[in-house]
Amino acid sequence: MTEETPEGPEGPGTPKEPEEPEEPGTPGDGSDGDGGGLGERERAVLAVERRSWPGPGAKERAVREGLGLSPTRYYQLLNALLDDPRALAHDPVTVNRLRRVREERERRR
Repeated sequence: MTEETPEGPEGPGTPKEPEEPEEPGTPGDGSDGDGGGLGERERAVLAVERRSWPGPGAKERAVREGLGLSPTRYYQLLNALLDDPRALAHDPVTVNRLRRVREERERRR
């Protein structure tokens, strides 16, 4: 359904041009603006990484129950987030720490 302008160049009732879709990371992309353009799930992934965990099973359980993600999918999302400048702007300490850990693992290979 097209919106009509009250008075367009062609006269009353002229259909409006459709708006361009918004770019990711802009207001209206599903984020509330508090996370530097990150969605709720991306902020939740960073929050999980910000915490310390008593053991490996506790973190995986929290990922499954709290985020509804398999650990494999969680780590795929996390790895992509580490390369996202919006994630760095949202939580620079966590993102930089995880980038260092990732780089160290890559050096060992």
